[in-house]
Amino acid sequence: MEAPVTDDRLLHQRIAGGEEAALGELYDRFAPLVFGLSARITRDRSAAEDITQEVFISFWERPLAFDPGRGTLRAWLATIAHRRAVDHVRAQERRKASVLGPRLVEPEPERLEDAVLSRQEADGVRLAVGKLPDDLREVIELAYYRGRTYRQVAEELGLPEGTAKSRIRTGLRRLADALTEEGA
Repeated sequence: MEAPVTDDRLLHQRIAGGEEAALGELYDRFAPLVFGLSARITRDRSAAEDITQEVFISFWERPLAFDPGRGTLRAWLATIAHRRAVDHVRAQERRKASVLGPRLVEPEPERLEDAVLSRQEADGVRLAVGKLPDDLREVIELAYYRGRTYRQVAEELGLPEGTAKSRIRTGLRRLADALTEEGA
């Protein structure tokens, strides 16, 4: 389990040093995670592709925004992707509300293979979330399945914001470890 953390730190150092090949390695390693999370939240393949690109460009431009002492690179990238995807969904909802008023818009149908892959990934994540301790599972479900910000999670559960943030980070770290063990 120590090797991925060491690899991530080395990869981070290489990117911070401006090594373009390291960015390619980062993308190859984490793009499926970033894209999958973005696609699940936005339910829009094109938006998920854009968000994935934005996450990696942002990391390339500001690699020191990631602090390896505070968590894994995988969890950090997932958090950034989650935030951007939630922001995208909120912006879309505001846009639809202002243009369409109270009318509902039907989502575009998914391609069958995308739906199957998304379903398998979602089932694996759901199982891993279900195995978390109650306090961690609760914050992860609110943040990632219900689209709440850490502030909203804190408010809803009556927790200090720092506690909510900490539990979300810890929950993500445990999820990443569990999914890595399962080969996801």
